[in-house]
Amino acid sequence: MKSFVMALAAAASLSLASGAFAADPQPAEALAKKNGCLACHTVDKKVLGPSYKDIAAKYRNNKGAGAELIKKVKAGGKGVWGDVPMPPNAHVKDEDIKTMVQWILSIK
Repeated sequence: MKSFVMALAAAASLSLASGAFAADPQPAEALAKKNGCLACHTVDKKVLGPSYKDIAAKYRNNKGAGAELIKKVKAGGKGVWGDVPMPPNAHVKDEDIKTMVQWILSIK
């Protein structure tokens, strides 16, 4: 169970990145890998959590999506994408979460 929670936490962390990473996703992807986000998320396929493409599509027209997702990644959550909870990612630096979220939202 502990491994599952860590994997979910890592996946949540990946949800952040700065607009600068839209052209070069490597720094944001490296943060996602480092923080375990890729255990539950991938760019284009649902794993345990939604794909980053699906997240970007869902929030594409939401101007407050960046702040909303940063908060969700940090605090964790459940219910938006199903019954599997995303654990909190309090251990991840706010700036790293922001970077990953911005990157995710830039994915087409």
